[in-house]
Amino acid sequence: MSRMVLERFPAGGPRGSLPAEEFAGARRDEGVPARVVMDLESDTFLVIVEQRAAAERVRRE
Repeated sequence: MSRMVLERFPAGGPRGSLPAEEFAGARRDEGVPARVVMDLESDTFLVIVEQRAAAERVRRE
């Protein structure tokens, strides 16, 4: 399974993870299963979507 990053938000912002959570919530309202994770190495909140590999999708069908 791989991840696609939809957007990045600085962790040092005055509102913390709230902008990332709001962005992810708007994507979920659109039907995209977005979630927020913290990338400690770059000190950013990432809004991501999990993606199954093509071979994994074929096996499940």
